[in-house]
Amino acid sequence: MTSGVSLEILDLRHFSASLLRPLLESEGEVWRVRLNWDYATSARLLLQYLDSRMLPGYAALENGRVTGYAFCVYEETKAVIGDVFAVDGEPGYGAKPVPPQTAAEIEHRLLTHLFETLQHSPQVDRIESQLLLHPSGDHADVFREAEFTLYRRLFMVQDLSAAHIERRREAQPDLEIRPWRDDDLSPAGRLISEAYADHPDSLINDQYRSSHGSMRFLHNIVRYSGCGTFAPQVSFVICDRHTREMVALVLGSRVSADSGHITQLCVKPRYRRRGLARTLLTLASSGFSRLDMREVSLTVTEANQRAIELYKSEGYTCRHMFDAAVWQRPRMA
Repeated sequence: MTSGVSLEILDLRHFSASLLRPLLESEGEVWRVRLNWDYATSARLLLQYLDSRMLPGYAALENGRVTGYAFCVYEETKAVIGDVFAVDGEPGYGAKPVPPQTAAEIEHRLLTHLFETLQHSPQVDRIESQLLLHPSGDHADVFREAEFTLYRRLFMVQDLSAAHIERRREAQPDLEIRPWRDDDLSPAGRLISEAYADHPDSLINDQYRSSHGSMRFLHNIVRYSGCGTFAPQVSFVICDRHTREMVALVLGSRVSADSGHITQLCVKPRYRRRGLARTLLTLASSGFSRLDMREVSLTVTEANQRAIELYKSEGYTCRHMFDAAVWQRPRMA
């Protein structure tokens, strides 16, 4: 008689959407409770990829039940770990029942398999991960064992029902504030790459290091719902009246029925310390309030203390902390 069934880690592309649907529904509930985030759109997209057998990653199978999954996406020579999630397993049966694996143990196994695959892939030189759902430290050990560098990030929230939203501030004489337009993608890409030069976030996301990479980032959040549903009503830019150069911007999305999220806020270096970021935060909060949002959130790297102090002064508080992780293949001597 067998002693039970152990956990199996299998190629995610062997699994149909129907097999992972219950797991994604469980994950959606965690997103809702922990972050007030509607995971339904992301889940639908994942299910489509699963049915097409195109999503690289791994699934955990325990006693015939899918108890976890992890996946990544490829961007040229970089891999981005999109998610890892598991639920507690069930005990195996036999002469000596196998104790169930905890969700954390399953997630660690999945991540380890994914790291080994990616780090042994000669075409992958860099791996990035921002597991927003998971509290900071949950997977720190397994990332460090795989020689990743970790950066703690904060998920901060402003309660719009309690916040005192100021009226729109007067634009400075040499600057113009206007709503976001569809043709702003290219100048916004240049602005982001300049604003994030030597910035902690450029260590976490290498898209910020070039105009081309920043454009890919913008396409993802503006046109492809990469971070909620883009909300042009809360998105604004500031331009120089004389040169028409874009010098600052704020972009926002709806992430649930009553919650918004600021997906980008940046100011060109030589225009900083003029209150532009504060002005844009006020405009975005006012816009979210008009959309009947109850709260608005944003993320910030712990090392960016100046930004954190600004957000605190605007009424944001830290609800959750998570880790970003980066692995870079060592250069050959």
